[in-house]
Amino acid sequence: MVNDPISDFIIKIKNATLVGKEEISIPHSNLKYAIAVALSKAGFVGEVAKKGKKTTKTIDVQLLYKNKKSKISDVQRISKLSRRIYLGVNDIKPVKQGKGSLILSTPKGILTDKEAKKERVGGEALFKIW
Repeated sequence: MVNDPISDFIIKIKNATLVGKEEISIPHSNLKYAIAVALSKAGFVGEVAKKGKKTTKTIDVQLLYKNKKSKISDVQRISKLSRRIYLGVNDIKPVKQGKGSLILSTPKGILTDKEAKKERVGGEALFKIW
């Protein structure tokens, strides 16, 4: 049993890109789906699709490469089960000089750092990706 589904999800994506997979399939949850859609909007992963019915639902995530190099080089979990980190809109800083993204859980849903600044909302900092 996985205690932290967000960490498991982002590490699965990172490991799949390291071995050169084209697509991964993970068990469905609304939170993981929202994170996958936010990563797709930010350009780190390609198409995101729900598959299956009821208990066998999965999320298929297409992985993107440029010149045989993954668009995802690393991920870093910020909030953990033991320690939650919350950021106000003024505390959100660019990741890797703007080349990466910070994924936040806000009252307006799962947003990237740029979207959160545009919407003027803060929230729980889930992870950084670059």
